[in-house]
Amino acid sequence: MFEKYAESGKKCIMGLVHLRPMPNTPFYQDGDVERSLEKALKDVRSLINGGADGCLVQSVDRIYPVTDDTDYARVATLAMITTRVRDLANQMGKEDFVIGCQLMTNCITPSMAVAKCTGADWIRCTALVGSTNSAAGTIVADTLKVMNYRKAIAAENIDMLCEVASKHFKYGNDLSEVKNLTSAIMRSGGNSIEVSNPDEAVNEELIKAVKSVKGYGNIPVILGGDTNLENCQRRLKYADGALVGSCFQDGKWGEYIVEEIVAEYCKKIREIER
Repeated sequence: MFEKYAESGKKCIMGLVHLRPMPNTPFYQDGDVERSLEKALKDVRSLINGGADGCLVQSVDRIYPVTDDTDYARVATLAMITTRVRDLANQMGKEDFVIGCQLMTNCITPSMAVAKCTGADWIRCTALVGSTNSAAGTIVADTLKVMNYRKAIAAENIDMLCEVASKHFKYGNDLSEVKNLTSAIMRSGGNSIEVSNPDEAVNEELIKAVKSVKGYGNIPVILGGDTNLENCQRRLKYADGALVGSCFQDGKWGEYIVEEIVAEYCKKIREIER
């Protein structure tokens, strides 16, 4: 899916639709499922009206499992909300609105099941290969399990956006290691790479390093954060798209997306598309 953006020069701008804590997580409160649904639908309306290309429906539970598996209630909640998001996009005449879903932090197979059954287009993978530290402990990839499951449920059409040297995958910024990880991800069946670094020069080096990996065509690179109205044109010069959180939420991470900010951001990006 992201390949078409890499080939066309159009940037894929996606907003992070942050949900409230889910059932059977420590900070869940009665009514949070309903509040999550209301917020998700409002956020998606703002994204579509503002000219964004898609979204990532993402759990925000504050404390996360480090394993691939998760509670049934979290899966059911994400599936219900993602279905309603797809229905809304279709109702608004945006059948091409790209929808991703993610149960944080690295619940890849549950997220893939949700995507397969709800009409979502892609999932985000914190660690498809390798391992990384997190606040909840060490996250270790189980690549064979993930790819066997993908095949078993015929989800090869679900794109996998895989983090490398980003906000959640802390592997350092050694460019040779970034290339090795990228190659391992693409060889395993990943479809695109996410990078992010607050330093603009380092961010650009990461993008170019991924793009230089041979044998997999023009690998799509999506920025995983650190863009705003002031820097988005510079940061997306070489990238194929961006996930946008705080900027779209007027600096209030996790809160509602502001349509006017989305529109201004997208206008700036359309000016640099080739």
